[in-house]
Amino acid sequence: MKHSVLVRSAVLTVTTALAAVALAVPAEARHRVYADTLPAVTPRAETPVLHDDEEGGNADADDPAIWRNAAAPGRSLVVATAKEGGLHVYDLYVHLVQSIAAPPAAGEDDAPGRFNNVDLIHGLRLSAGKADLAVTSDRGHDRLRFYRIDRDKTGGPLTDITDPAAPPVFSQDQAEINDQQTAYGLATWTDPATGKSYALVSRRERTSIALLELLPAAGGKVTYRKIRTLDLPSSFRLPNGTSWSPCGEPGELPQVEGMVVDPANGMLYAGQEDIGIWRIRADLTGTPKLIDKVREYGVPGVYDEETEECTPGTDPGFGGTKISADVEGLTLLTESDGDGYILASSQGDNTFAAYDRELEDANEYEGGFRITAANDTLDGSEECDGAAVLNAPLGSKYPNGLLVVQDGHDAPGDGDRAATNFKFVDLGKIMSALDN
Repeated sequence: MKHSVLVRSAVLTVTTALAAVALAVPAEARHRVYADTLPAVTPRAETPVLHDDEEGGNADADDPAIWRNAAAPGRSLVVATAKEGGLHVYDLYVHLVQSIAAPPAAGEDDAPGRFNNVDLIHGLRLSAGKADLAVTSDRGHDRLRFYRIDRDKTGGPLTDITDPAAPPVFSQDQAEINDQQTAYGLATWTDPATGKSYALVSRRERTSIALLELLPAAGGKVTYRKIRTLDLPSSFRLPNGTSWSPCGEPGELPQVEGMVVDPANGMLYAGQEDIGIWRIRADLTGTPKLIDKVREYGVPGVYDEETEECTPGTDPGFGGTKISADVEGLTLLTESDGDGYILASSQGDNTFAAYDRELEDANEYEGGFRITAANDTLDGSEECDGAAVLNAPLGSKYPNGLLVVQDGHDAPGDGDRAATNFKFVDLGKIMSALDN
């Protein structure tokens, strides 16, 4: 975004004032001081609640993608993952259009299918012709799954066209798959120079990101081949000369989940949950650049085996000021003039941060917002795992475009049952919040 000198001065003045206020409160509460100053936006609708228990089919809302029906924008769809609950497809009125079960376990003692993230590919050339696809990471089987989108198909708009011979993304065998250091975060990308389509896939509990080329297979199916893998750092040198790694369970490294590619410049933005947001060439060549850090960056911690939680030590003050761990749900908000934002979910303070997508502006922070309750029955978004945005008219329901975000704690809830769903937000409200 381009700011005038006057606006930049105002932003600097407000930021300085906020910093002064923050220093007057304990470190563990500083993020709330900033978060509470951000504009609040309310959702227009929410999907039916999901419950991550046996009665609810172990369905846990995680990540959405928005497919625009160019012929009839008002009949567009939201495709969303529900982990062991599979894939759910909603219309713009938050009605469930289709539910697809995750694949069963390979064997009696093996991990079941578990859909973590979802993204879209438009116009992929298959043996049966071009098609729009929903692509998901199946953490349970360490594979990608592909679903052809046909809005008017009898039985539902999504059809599984995954090649049965598609290989594991990271694992060598079923025993390694069962350890669940498997396919996790996901972003798709089509290289405009070559027309080839790719998926970038992160690995659970590791810092790895793999680049996979998507390929047609016999019978209209889709498979992939691995091009290369990049490992982000797990340990960091701090300004005081010490080495730091974020606290976590023994053996676990700081993983990446939220990812998005800007097709205009071929840059991947990847959220390393306990570290911050990286900018990397989408072909995974070159040197990654950390464009922002979480507030907790550099804070030491001790893992407690009994509570399975980390006890943080004294904050040395090396972290960022705009996002709190975990950083999740990265999505790209494009504008017709080439401007736009990288949006990121800041789970630690239930806010969303916006960064300039333009490289010449160094992906500078542009503002943020909260998604709060519209009324007693339609709550906001807390601990958001995934988000998707589309800046295009979607019929009369969302003429300004749509932002869909996961809500990790749906309210009013149902007793002690874990409750999650997705919130639909008028994008016009988001743009107003970021412009103010």
